[in-house]
Amino acid sequence: MESKFAHIIVFFLLATSFETLMARKESDGPEVIKLVKEFESNLMCNGKVRWPELIGVPTKLAKGIIEKENSLISNVQIVLNGSPITLDFRCDRVRLFDNILGYVVAMPVVG
Repeated sequence: MESKFAHIIVFFLLATSFETLMARKESDGPEVIKLVKEFESNLMCNGKVRWPELIGVPTKLAKGIIEKENSLISNVQIVLNGSPITLDFRCDRVRLFDNILGYVVAMPVVG
């Protein structure tokens, strides 16, 4: 019984030592807002960048739709869901994550 009580006390002590995560807002100061806007503008790519309507669509059909809707995309990769990928960001690439049946299982986005 004492062991369980000790674990509970340790848990609460650890939990109270962490700061809560908060969303940024204008009261955080203009420098924070400026940095966020600069970061977002650097990652902005031209043309359509998201295709949520393609979830559940066959990957080969989805690849054609993406290439038709955004001519700046030159690299549409079909990747098995869960496979390792590089973390670099490219405005000319979209990855289609599919399952073993060949259907898109995650929202395709530029990157």
